[in-house]
Amino acid sequence: MTRRTRADIRQFILEAIPDHPGNIASLVARRFGVSRQSANNHLRALTSKNLIRAVGKTRARAYALHDFINDKFSYDLSTENKEDVIWRNDIFPIMRDVPANILEICQYGFTEIFNNAVDHSSSHKCYVWIKRNAIRIEIRIIDNGIGIFAKIQNYFSLSDPRHALLELSKGKITSDPENHTGEGIFFTSRMFEEFTIYSGSLFFMKRKSGDNWLIDVKDKSGHFPGTWIGMEITIGSQNNIKDTFAQFEDDDRRFSRTHVHLLLAKYEGEQLISRSQARRLVNRVDRFDEAILDFGGVEVIGRAFADEIFRVYQSEHPRQLITPMYANADISAIIESVKADYRNQSKSLQ
Repeated sequence: MTRRTRADIRQFILEAIPDHPGNIASLVARRFGVSRQSANNHLRALTSKNLIRAVGKTRARAYALHDFINDKFSYDLSTENKEDVIWRNDIFPIMRDVPANILEICQYGFTEIFNNAVDHSSSHKCYVWIKRNAIRIEIRIIDNGIGIFAKIQNYFSLSDPRHALLELSKGKITSDPENHTGEGIFFTSRMFEEFTIYSGSLFFMKRKSGDNWLIDVKDKSGHFPGTWIGMEITIGSQNNIKDTFAQFEDDDRRFSRTHVHLLLAKYEGEQLISRSQARRLVNRVDRFDEAILDFGGVEVIGRAFADEIFRVYQSEHPRQLITPMYANADISAIIESVKADYRNQSKSLQ
């Protein structure tokens, strides 16, 4: 067996174990045409390197990735803690061996979120949890302050935490405009492959799946005081800071394009049918040259909802580009019909 084949087999094992913990040896044997004994030898080698761990014995044995880094830190926010110093002294030493693009993403995400805790949370403590295995890095930053959704809801007099999440997702929102741009969470949530916020009773997860994002928003039965933010990325990811910024910047490097997930405007038991829902959705998007409206996961919209965005709002902001994305056939037909009304309206006014 060549060194390349050996490396390929072991990389396959590391990537496949989460989904095949109990039959990984037979899976490797079939995939690479090797004996079961040879597959088990690779499993033992990865176990000896502390990259995976075995659970159970003989026929009941299963394997899992081993978190060879599982470090927790606690910081007193009543003292002067600088996010760049904490990154340099505590976090970077346990990440220095990861690829440069992943290291840059982790530094950006950590410093942005930790700084938010320092400046906005009104918390006395901040807790950081770093986990690494052979495939993934996970960063958790937790504070016991006012809570991110409550802070935004109260400062901007919004209706509820769900409304606060919708506004937060658009970007360019901050309770301290003199010192912050309100861009950190917008870009961090797109650099990482999985981004999670749990605050108060609201749980939000954004997960990359192919070209699309999977969104999960739900009310938890428990109440989490403060803010819990999780960021995860695979070590082999091709994501990088430059490309993430470029998706939403213009030629002058301005943050000129926002991406709004319509699922965030949809409450449980409701469909997106009313004009008031549409007005809430497009609130503040006039701060951008283009607004990408992501219909992924939305099955139905009302004509009044579409008319408020693609005719009424568009006529008030004729130079702004409103781009629908991932709309199904029925939704696309409604949007095109409303856009035709807008074009006819524009012609009649000329």
